[in-house]
Amino acid sequence: MHISTKCSVAIHCLIFIYEYGEKKKVTSELLSLSTGSNPVTIRNILSSLKKNGIISVKFGTGGATLNCSLEEITIYRICKTIEPDFLSKLFGIHSLPSPLCPIGKNIHSVLNYSYQKIQNDLCDSLKSITMKDLVTDYHYFIQDIN
Repeated sequence: MHISTKCSVAIHCLIFIYEYGEKKKVTSELLSLSTGSNPVTIRNILSSLKKNGIISVKFGTGGATLNCSLEEITIYRICKTIEPDFLSKLFGIHSLPSPLCPIGKNIHSVLNYSYQKIQNDLCDSLKSITMKDLVTDYHYFIQDIN
């Protein structure tokens, strides 16, 4: 199974924007330093988040801020925004099973049925975790360090 690292970078950016967006100008360069990602990658992620209405970016001077409440932003929404086809990439099925074999001619249907159930469960889980949960976890872990 695979969910792109761009999704975790997007979550990192959103936590950073939440924590600092009102206090300082959060730019792609600043987010690049924090995430360890290329500024172009960050700009692409920010562009996707902006198109979805999750963030606003000030024209010209830059600076990102959240556009909606933390409760409205789920991991599912972030992943779907950053990688719209992420669900179709979760499972690969071998492409050339033998049509002469009873298992080979039915394996795609068998796997698709099971994989769809897993995919539905994953979607439900991703939809149940909000940025509020992630920010709460972030605050817990920074307190734990201190």
